[in-house]
Amino acid sequence: MLLENVMLALTGLLANKMRTFLTMLGIIIGIASVIGIMTVGDAMNKSVMGSMGDMGVNNITVFVTQKMDDDYNFESEEYVRDMKDKDYFSEEMIQDISGHFAGRIEGVALKKSAGEVKIEDGKKYANINLEGDNSVAFSQAGLKIIAGRGITKSEQHDARKVIVVSDRYVDNMLGGDTQGALGKNVEAVIGNKYYEYTIVGVYEYSESSGQSQGAGKSRKDVRTNAYIPLRTALIQLREKNQYDEMEVIAKSGEDQGILSNEIQNYLNQKYYKDNDAYESYAYSMKEEIKSMESMLNTQTYAFAAIGAISLLVGGIGVMNIMIVSITERTREIGTRKALGATNGCIRLQFITEAVVVCLIGGILGVIVGEVFGMIASKMMGYSGTASPGGIIFCVMFSMAFGVFFGYYPANKAAKLNPIEALRYE
Repeated sequence: MLLENVMLALTGLLANKMRTFLTMLGIIIGIASVIGIMTVGDAMNKSVMGSMGDMGVNNITVFVTQKMDDDYNFESEEYVRDMKDKDYFSEEMIQDISGHFAGRIEGVALKKSAGEVKIEDGKKYANINLEGDNSVAFSQAGLKIIAGRGITKSEQHDARKVIVVSDRYVDNMLGGDTQGALGKNVEAVIGNKYYEYTIVGVYEYSESSGQSQGAGKSRKDVRTNAYIPLRTALIQLREKNQYDEMEVIAKSGEDQGILSNEIQNYLNQKYYKDNDAYESYAYSMKEEIKSMESMLNTQTYAFAAIGAISLLVGGIGVMNIMIVSITERTREIGTRKALGATNGCIRLQFITEAVVVCLIGGILGVIVGEVFGMIASKMMGYSGTASPGGIIFCVMFSMAFGVFFGYYPANKAAKLNPIEALRYE
């Protein structure tokens, strides 16, 4: 009976193609909007997760922060005292962390900004962000060296005046000759003081490497990072080996959440227990990514739920067309009942027809939604797809709509008096 009802439904729908299509249109638009939103949401997730992942999924950021007790008031005008030497992370603390957690971490990344500089040579110019990195931080930068090499440990230790620049810098200042740039000098004026560095490496610039200074600027005006040894930057800045922030690189397989808490507690108990104003605080980038992913998924589902409201319009359209169909086929219903069809058979026939309409509309909606969603996500620079579970849910939901909105017309048809139905003109 079910197969027969499906065949009857398809025959009835094909007899009125335009009306059937218009009836399905509401379902198609509703499902397409939900699938499209889910696809674009997936692309947004990949975009944000990709950007945050580039910052280091295994990184644990540890920084010095103000101590806060239960009575602390953020709106208070009282400010904590300025940081003193004892409040900063020292070389001793960093070496202690490296030794204490040696089997669980890759190392400690340290960096110092030496300033934003405009390098000029006649009409040529290039904007750079001069950054001092230790060996771990330079390795974590994930640079693709296309000429020369990175900064060596001996250059770090001896505070050599060497520099690794981007290919954009070479394009602006040296005519794009990356190999010829090696050994050339970079002359910079910072704070009315003259500094000179020798280029030992050139890396390929990419906006995904955490260098967002190029947004809205021409290729020539993009500010790119230039890397010098950390100790060189400290000497240049006349700063001690003290830091208010460091990044601990966890080994693969370590639970960053647990490790970050252990590092924080270790520092606070050993070095900041008696500090009157400051303490250490650590958080995991992986935990931050999980939190962001959860928030983005919630936002996507909320938008999808709003888009699903359009399905209600489609469901009302299905109910409306089913009532019209029953009115047109009153004599057919009377004939079937006169030949012995029960109320349940008549009811099932028209519910099946409503479900078939919604099922076909749902499948077409999924296809349309996927196509438009993929186009939109490609424009964002990431490929997005709706989850298989989401697609199945949408199709099942459209079938449930068919049952819900088809039941009233089907029940009305089932209750028709066969004699009156046969007399119907």
